[in-house]
Amino acid sequence: MIYRIKIADRIFVVEIANLQDRPIIALVDGESIEVWPEDTPSSSPSPVASTPSAKKLPPAAASIPVAKQNGNADKVLAPIPGVIVSIAVQPNAEVTFGQELCVLEAMKMKNAIRATRAGRIASIYVSIGQQVKHHDVLMDYIES
Repeated sequence: MIYRIKIADRIFVVEIANLQDRPIIALVDGESIEVWPEDTPSSSPSPVASTPSAKKLPPAAASIPVAKQNGNADKVLAPIPGVIVSIAVQPNAEVTFGQELCVLEAMKMKNAIRATRAGRIASIYVSIGQQVKHHDVLMDYIES
């Protein structure tokens, strides 16, 4: 499907092949963008773009991408490039759905990286002040 989206005074042409994919891959004015819909019980979840243009969205919209690994462990990945400004958990910490794991600052906007389900943090690979790239591994997450 092709959409025309207006943000401020700019119009973007957005092409999305499958809204059921995770992440959703959107082609925005010819540039490929990953979109992670926030898991909420609402009837119509709103997608959140993981690019600097997402700064127009409310800060509560940030969610974390998680990549499957062998076994039941997952890796929490940086959704966008930026700087880690705080870490709210430690290794072996039990976390609940929606709990803040860390905060990543990108383009002067703070993005809370939150747990997508209950589990345990196995390892943390970043520190406060560290610059991360898109898809850098922030921490390992193990479902409990």
